[in-house]
Amino acid sequence: TAATAYSFVPTNSRDEQAQAALGQIETMQADVTPLLARLADWVHALGVDALAEVSTEVAEHLLPLARLAERAAHQMSEAEEHLYAALTVTGASAWSRLQGDLTSQLTAAVELPDGTQTLPLPAVRGLATHPDPAVRQAAYDAELQAWPTIAVPVAAALNAIKGETNVVNARRHWDAPLDASLYANSVSRATFDAMQDAVQAALPDLRRWMRTKARLHGHAAGSGLPWRDLVAPLPEVASTISWDDGVQWVRTAFGDYSAELGGLVDRALAERWIDAAPRDGKTGGAFCMEFFDDRSLVLLNWSGSVESAQTTAHELGHAYHNTTLAGRTPLQRRLPMALAETASIFCETIVFQGLLQSTTGGARLALLELDMQQVTQLVIDIHSRFLFESGVFERRAQRDLSVAELDALMLEAQDRTYGDTLDPETRHPLMWAHKGHYYSSGLSFYNYPYTFGFLFGVGLYAQYLAEPDVFRERYDELLASTGMADAASLARGFGIDIEDEAFWRASLDVVAERVKAFKSAVAMVAP
Repeated sequence: TAATAYSFVPTNSRDEQAQAALGQIETMQADVTPLLARLADWVHALGVDALAEVSTEVAEHLLPLARLAERAAHQMSEAEEHLYAALTVTGASAWSRLQGDLTSQLTAAVELPDGTQTLPLPAVRGLATHPDPAVRQAAYDAELQAWPTIAVPVAAALNAIKGETNVVNARRHWDAPLDASLYANSVSRATFDAMQDAVQAALPDLRRWMRTKARLHGHAAGSGLPWRDLVAPLPEVASTISWDDGVQWVRTAFGDYSAELGGLVDRALAERWIDAAPRDGKTGGAFCMEFFDDRSLVLLNWSGSVESAQTTAHELGHAYHNTTLAGRTPLQRRLPMALAETASIFCETIVFQGLLQSTTGGARLALLELDMQQVTQLVIDIHSRFLFESGVFERRAQRDLSVAELDALMLEAQDRTYGDTLDPETRHPLMWAHKGHYYSSGLSFYNYPYTFGFLFGVGLYAQYLAEPDVFRERYDELLASTGMADAASLARGFGIDIEDEAFWRASLDVVAERVKAFKSAVAMVAP
């Protein structure tokens, strides 16, 4: 299967047999995928409601088929869709694999205090959470030396993918790449605009937290936080954890929520769903992939930090979501990414709140710092990625972008979001080469759905605290229905109006309270 082949490539991009198998499967899929265009035209022509009156199967797939009917206005002819599917195997899909292969096989010489070590880039990235600032600086320096060695081919990949997307979106009658993305995510423009307005309004609160963090790391008042310290643990309260301890944190918190969620951790370990350790040839970051029946495959790059434990919770949240979808048909399981992130971030919240209730002093401060660090990534950094990708799409409509232009766009996006809280001399211009999300051949703007999932998850967690038993009964049904209703309809089932900016502001008000809690903890622990 495609899942089997794909499970080998990210874990070892040097496996030529797996690469060949994946290429063969992608070619076969190119013959099947365009048939969805024929179904969309057929459903649109006959009318979904009319079909539902005479077919139980259609009635059970009403929303997925209604969305296909909408798609009929945004697709090429069947022949053109077939041609595009065939060409994407040697086009965007191939460029995406090139970026993955190059970045997974890239190594860097890191001049550590105890000697120089050559490490794969995922391991170098993991050093960003190391408690020693000298190690973090060495990792940052090594990154900035390594990325330029592959910047030209990776820039070619980005130009090819975004250029192809622009051409195809125009032929499918989308006014802008974002419109196609919002449709794919079942998110209305009103919802997106309300969320983005709330995010812009929240930036000052998050920047205040970053200034506090800069001071705690010993940087002068008014100076920005160096990139090396962006995800660093606080001095004096930093700690590393073993894999076993991290998994136990997740298991305990999941079990406190429900026996089913807690049991998933044991099952994932017993059935060897997880590939945890970083190594040469392994893709950076983390993901969870639906595998077979109700099983999943989880890729991690464990670094021994509390953040690694939270990432484990995040990916196992996806795995739990997959178990709730096991009884659905393929059409009912087609998840928009914005809703796919709901379960993962909700599970992160469960683990964080569970740990927070059982810790005091420096450990509590470390947890609050980790929480704010992740909030910053999900709100500020994700917004910077959205601005960067928007800029790339706009300029790519005219011509290819050079490495220098991509660097400049990235720095501009960081400046517009982080502002003066990030040291302008130590920003990271090459984050565009690192983030595989930009290179998805079929999914543009693989960024704002994380903010959506986080803020929607905050709202759901408030519902959970208010009525735990009622929430548990309804939550699994929500997850099982995420491919069968749009985001606004699902939210209304929990009394939430996501097209109203007030909801997003309320979720971000919770973030503002976390900033205050962090400052209070600093006053009690830090000098």
